[in-house]
Amino acid sequence: MSVAELKERHMAATETLNSLRERLKERRLQLLDTDVAGYARAQGKTAVALGPMDLVCCRILQGHTGKVYSLDWTPEKNRIVSASQDGRLIVWNALTSQKTHAIKLPCAWVMTCAFSPTGQSVACGGLDSICSIFNLSSPLDKDGNIPVSRTLTGHKGYVSACQYLPDDDSRLITASGDQTCVLWDISTGLRASVFGGEFQSGHTADVLSVSINGANSRVFVSGSCDGTARLWDMRVASRAVRTFHGHDGDVNSVRFFPDGNRFGSGSDDGTCRLFDIRTGHQLQVYPHPQDNSTPTVTSIAFSVSGRLLFAGYSNGDCFVWDTLLAEVVLNLGSLQNSHEGRVSCLGLSADGSALCTGSYDTSLKIWAFGGHRTVI
Repeated sequence: MSVAELKERHMAATETLNSLRERLKERRLQLLDTDVAGYARAQGKTAVALGPMDLVCCRILQGHTGKVYSLDWTPEKNRIVSASQDGRLIVWNALTSQKTHAIKLPCAWVMTCAFSPTGQSVACGGLDSICSIFNLSSPLDKDGNIPVSRTLTGHKGYVSACQYLPDDDSRLITASGDQTCVLWDISTGLRASVFGGEFQSGHTADVLSVSINGANSRVFVSGSCDGTARLWDMRVASRAVRTFHGHDGDVNSVRFFPDGNRFGSGSDDGTCRLFDIRTGHQLQVYPHPQDNSTPTVTSIAFSVSGRLLFAGYSNGDCFVWDTLLAEVVLNLGSLQNSHEGRVSCLGLSADGSALCTGSYDTSLKIWAFGGHRTVI
């Protein structure tokens, strides 16, 4: 068979595949008679009422000299780790705003960071394609820095995201620009499982985000530049359990809903979306109200109950969405002490009482529910 004939067959197969994808997408839409917001309105539900004084900036964490790319809370809620373009990890006391550790990194181009479940270690990764583990109780080296306690090598592209498994300091999931996710055994430094890559059901572009199911730690979801999110079972690394379509751009952030049956996603297309992992259906779209030059969604998080969705945007907005009614109930970007640049990352404390946002303006801000309101 000639090269020309092979190319012709490949083009025909590609057209058939795209046609089947469109038919499948149309069929899925036909099966959905309504979305979450439509059903909620039909039931007479009303949106959560939030005012400018219900969520206030109570702490400003200053110390980074470069753009803040990532942050994470400890499970006991009083410490935050942040990663910045200045090549440092800083561990903060969220209650006092004081720095407890400032870690100089081997590679300045860090993209992600995470606390271990016990809060004894932090992990980070970036353009060096390595995930570095630091034990916060390790003695300082001769230069006054905390040394790397474990280096996880094996990715062939940048490390874009990392997350420890709940209640297990020895296992970690990473996402990478090499189109794979990896489950690591930190005690040995070896890869326990690789998700994607040569497997056809894996991502076809850079993986940007991961989220482990809090209700079932064997399951996690990943978001990618291929515009999809994929559900994985750690016991079956050879194929994705399910693939979720809907976004028209890179999926920058994914986060499981508190009950573990759903997850949210944020994308370059300016929308957040809610998916059901049991049916594979898209339940709701949360579009940015700006019509032209829609900003991208950089990071998302759910409140403890799941009623609120926090979404950071590239233009400095930070919307608080009512997930049930799909309405913006507050924009932190319009409040006093809001960020002056791109909101690049955000995260909620374990008890849901505070939200931390990080920005390209080099600062982090802690927002707490004020007045009579506690946790939603």
